[in-house]
Order: sequence, then structure tokens, then C-alpha cells
Amino acid sequence: MLDANKTLLHFAMINKTLITCILALFICAAPGYAKTVPPNVILIMVDDLGYYDLGCYGHPQIKTPVLDQLAKDGMRLTSFYSGATICTPSRMALLTGAYPSRLGWTKGVLGYLISTNQGMSPNALTIAEIYKSQGYTTGLVGKWHLGDMPKFLPHQQGFDHTYYINKSNNQTKSLWRGDELLEKPFDNRLLTEKFATEAISFIKTNKDQPFFLYLPFTAPHFPVQAHPDWKGKSAFGRGDAEGEKKHDYGDVVEELDHRIGDILKTLKSEKLDQDTIVVFLSDNGPQRNQKAQAIPFRGYKWEALEGGTRVPCIVRWPGVVPPGVESNQLIAAIDLLPSLCHACGFDLKTISKGSPVIDGVNVWDTLAAKKDAIHARKDLLYWHGKEGFHAIREGEWKLFLDGKNAELKRDNKGPVLFNLADENEELIDLSAKFPQKVKELQDLAKERLAEIDTNIIPLSD
Repeated sequence: MLDANKTLLHFAMINKTLITCILALFICAAPGYAKTVPPNVILIMVDDLGYYDLGCYGHPQIKTPVLDQLAKDGMRLTSFYSGATICTPSRMALLTGAYPSRLGWTKGVLGYLISTNQGMSPNALTIAEIYKSQGYTTGLVGKWHLGDMPKFLPHQQGFDHTYYINKSNNQTKSLWRGDELLEKPFDNRLLTEKFATEAISFIKTNKDQPFFLYLPFTAPHFPVQAHPDWKGKSAFGRGDAEGEKKHDYGDVVEELDHRIGDILKTLKSEKLDQDTIVVFLSDNGPQRNQKAQAIPFRGYKWEALEGGTRVPCIVRWPGVVPPGVESNQLIAAIDLLPSLCHACGFDLKTISKGSPVIDGVNVWDTLAAKKDAIHARKDLLYWHGKEGFHAIREGEWKLFLDGKNAELKRDNKGPVLFNLADENEELIDLSAKFPQKVKELQDLAKERLAEIDTNIIPLSD
């Protein structure tokens, strides 16, 4: 009888192995599969962080060992663009993969130039709705800023779990979970800690099932106020011999780095770090008159110069995204939705909710450093925070269609052409030298804008 039982067990093990092999072959054939199906996704967005403001992007005083290590463990992008130069449209772009003008945005943020009675249309298809349709548990922890009214709230836009403030931390004092008001007023100094704690709780609660977590921190958006345990810790902010006043900016960024480290430690302790895609980015460039910096670029938040929209971005997925790699390929926040969906094996063509065209392109081959991959993004439109479309980039060429604006500081109207490979500050106008390139970019911009105009979902009231 013992030998018979051993034989049965032997056959069971063979059958289990055979089934496992068949499943493995099936999974490996799935679109975008590189390691595990389905991976978790954590999308971390910070607020108003400048391109220069991390150690791995060059800042000599702000200490960010966690994010520096994240860059060593993954890919650091040096030509990455947020969805817009200000909060609301940047979030629209990230969550839908579409230029914000497709969703009816023309200028401003919710609560400033956009009525608080308006918001992103419920007809827009969000990344949370996509992941939820594929069996993921979805969470939002942080800043929403896409609508205050009930139909615009995140738990109406695909998020199962929500813990959030509905606008920027200078515009509201209310902290919510779903429709429940948790705190009024909240303590701005403690928000980063609260959001990190909530994110850790979400991860632990959902560790046994695939999850998508969108984590848009409010820091370091003004008012920049340090946590009591972090105040005065950073060397960047203590003042100097020339009389610079003390400030909290370095303290706030360094706390952010530490709290993200706590989240990454949780992934490791729960044995999820190898099976989780982590993306870190900023929503736009630095606010003027704050301590954030966009060196070596010129320009600030609200502006279509490089400093207003070129931001830090780091992508990590151990065993898939190679460690310690830097990419200067043109990539935008709108590309994250199709790229992450591809990495998770989703077929976007079969997922529809009356959404407008997705402007993002799948750049996963670039993020995974696939050999001989052809990079998918060729051009990009730039949006000014108050004045809509301003410029277009194709390759290393960038064209402002009208040079008479405050940022360029020129009196003459007409196109202004820069080559970003030659200089970062957008000071040397090459339009007279390369008239054919000017015309090509003008025609391309006209074509792109005309197509957007035919496929718009307006802001809802």
C-alpha cells in the first residue's frame, strides 16, 4: 500500500509540474510579460519637486539616499516630462494617458481659474478603472485635485480605497477617506507621514492579491512646513554666510525620501519587492520663489520652458528593468499608462469606456532596455499653465510657435527654435538658421492640435 501511495504521489507531482510548465509557457506568451504576472504597481508622485532636487539628479546638499538607491536599482530618466506644468492637468494626463486638452482643460487648476463645481469628466477612462477591470485592488493615497463634487471624487473614478485631500495643501484643510471627513483642519507638517502610513497599511492589507497604488504626496508643495522630527535636519535650509534665511525645503524633501524608504522596506518585508513595479516622478517643475530648482534648465512651474515640465522620474522592477541605467530618451507622463498596462499584460484595445484617444505611447521596451528596441515617442506638445499650447519637441528640436511671451523674454513675435542637445537654457534661437525645421515643426503641431480638437471630452459641471 505504501508503494502504491508513493506512486500516486509521484504521478501527482508530475501532473503538478506539467501544469506549472504549461501555465509558465502561457504567461510568458502574454503581452509585455517579462517576469511575473501580475505585478503590483506603485505610482508615486510628489508635488513641485524640481529636476535638480534629488541627490541622484545632482543636488549637493539635499540628502535622498532612498531615491538615490532606487535609481541604482532601476532606471533614471533624464528627458522625462510631466503631463503639464501645473497640478490639475498634470494629474489628468498621468491618470488617463491623454493630453489634458483632450479632457477639456484650457488653463488653471481646480480652485484657481477652474471652478470648484467642475472636474475631470466621469466619461474619462482612468488607469485605476483599467487596473480594477483586470482584477486589481486599487488605491489612492494623497492629493486628488480633479474635482470636489461627489461625481468627480476618486472612489467614483476607479479607486477602491481612498485617503486624500481634494486640492492642494494651500487650498484645503480637509482630509477624507471616501466620503468621510477625517480631519479639519489637518496638520500640514504631518501629511507626508500620514500618507506613508496609509500606503503601508494598504500594501499589507492587499499583499495577497494584485494591487495598484497611486500615491501623490502633497510635499514639497507650498506651504513648505517641516515635520517636527525633521525640522532643521537638512544642510539645505540652514542659511549661509551671505544672509540667506533658514527654510524647510531640504527637511521636507529628506523626510519624503525617508517615508518612501519605509514603503519600500514594507515591500521587502512582505516579500513583494521583486514583484512590484515602482515609479517615482514629480507632477511639474518648481514653484517660482520657492527653494526648489530645475538646474540645468530654465523656467518654472506654469511655464513651457524645460524647467516647468522636465522632472525627475525613476522606474524600478527588479529583474526586468536593469539596474543603474540612465535613459535620455524622450518620455512623458502620458506614456506611463500604456507602458505599465503592457508590462502587466493588459490589452488596452479591449478595454474601453468611451474614452478619448490615448496620447501616450508604449515605451516599455525602452524602460526594460530591450536590445535594439525602437523608441516609440517621437514628439511632444508643451502646455503653458494659463495660455494652453506653447511649444512642440521632436527629437532634440523644440519650437515655440510664438516667441513673444514672458518666459522667453523676447519682444519679437514669430517662432523660436532651440536645439536641446546643444544648450539647456533655451537662449539661442536657431529659427533663422533652420527655416525648414521650423516649418516641419509648425506643420506637425498643427496636425497634432487639429486631431485633438476632433476628440475632446469637456470638463464636467
